Amino acid sequence: MISALPTRAEDARVITIATEGASPPWDGTDEKGELYGYDIDVGLDLCRRINLRCKFVAQDWDGIIPALLVGKYDVIMSGMAITEKRKKSIAFSKPYAAGYNQLVVRKDLELDSGDIKQRLNLSAIDASGKAVIERLRSTLGGRTMGVLRSSNSEAVLKELFGDVVTLRSYDSLDNLKLDLAAGRVDGGLADFFTWRDFLETPEGSGAAFFGPQLNGGLWGPGVGAGLRKDDAELLARFNKAIDAAIKDGTIKALSLKWFKTDIAPGAPR
Repeated sequence: MISALPTRAEDARVITIATEGASPPWDGTDEKGELYGYDIDVGLDLCRRINLRCKFVAQDWDGIIPALLVGKYDVIMSGMAITEKRKKSIAFSKPYAAGYNQLVVRKDLELDSGDIKQRLNLSAIDASGKAVIERLRSTLGGRTMGVLRSSNSEAVLKELFGDVVTLRSYDSLDNLKLDLAAGRVDGGLADFFTWRDFLETPEGSGAAFFGPQLNGGLWGPGVGAGLRKDDAELLARFNKAIDAAIKDGTIKALSLKWFKTDIAPGAPR
């Protein structure tokens, strides 16, 4: 458990922040069971700025929103994309990161990966973007693709490729990575940075990026902190702290630390 001490004695409320703890560099769990990653560092910084005592706890992804709604914790910070579907049940802070996602496939399949540096915004797909998606559909046809259950990547995979691939959903990205390394799935869709760190390991060396870097669409405008809708005062404090952390360069510094690139909202791409 990771805590941030208050800077004012009168702030007695303890804010509990949930994170999955299984998607580094966003959030991971080390060999001692301690949480680490970008979400944790940003969360601790925001807590310091709003003068609240905060602690982080781990929570499985597929139950992370339901547990927030029943009061198990107060905030979600777990690389969660701000989407219209999620906004029906919870409130979101301003974005504290602008991430993107990408497919990976096993190298032994010898598939044509196309331009893996290309960016494709699913909110504004033009004719060339449609052609890219059709090429991906043709190449992936008949394959088995893995994805994190209840994630936006799962929804995107179903929307774009659900009729041409066999979709296998996992309770954690760790289990998806294990099956990919063992050849039990042909590939998967997930956060770019999570894949990047995995592909650099011996276990991930048998897979590679495939197709363009994807954002927009069902992933929304970026990554934000999730709160209950009736916690408006806490939401306002988080938003003020996020603005300050972006303005003074803290978000940029933490994204360079964990992602090796600037993913602060509004950063040049």
